[in-house]
Amino acid sequence: MKVACLYLAFNLLILASSFASAYDPSLLQDFCVAVNDTNNGVVQGPKACHCKRLLLSGLNIPKSTSNSVGSVVTPVNIDQIPGLNTLSISLVRIDYAPNGGLNPPHTHPRGTEILVVLEGILYNVGKINAVAFAGLSSQNPGVITIANTVFGSNLPVNLDVLTTAFQLSKKIVKYLQSRF
Repeated sequence: MKVACLYLAFNLLILASSFASAYDPSLLQDFCVAVNDTNNGVVQGPKACHCKRLLLSGLNIPKSTSNSVGSVVTPVNIDQIPGLNTLSISLVRIDYAPNGGLNPPHTHPRGTEILVVLEGILYNVGKINAVAFAGLSSQNPGVITIANTVFGSNLPVNLDVLTTAFQLSKKIVKYLQSRF
């Protein structure tokens, strides 16, 4: 009886393992350069693949931070470097103005972010320009800016909800909504 049970278990193990397999993905996926012309490429991921642009220049050049938040974000994703297609990575350069430049609170719905400050100080307001790079875990991480979403929605959030949630007067909430 033990031999029969052992034989049955062994055969089930062999049968189950025949349905499972593990392998490295095709090299085509690792080197799929995105193009918009599906007639001249193989479709992999959201775009077609073709050996084309793999480099981007100009990330070493500071951008103007003369705007209401005192920062500017320079994205690097499949739109700038088609070679990132299917690699699930992208990055951004963020230039901050001195004395209070900030990147408004936001979230990335399709990716996570890690930030590295290369120059300057961010948390304790610095007196010089700051530069940071952020790595993102998606070729298209998306971005949702919290203030724009809460106060600038096309379908406005109910005024009573905002005054209660943020403990603000209706006058202040209306003012904030007018800014977006």
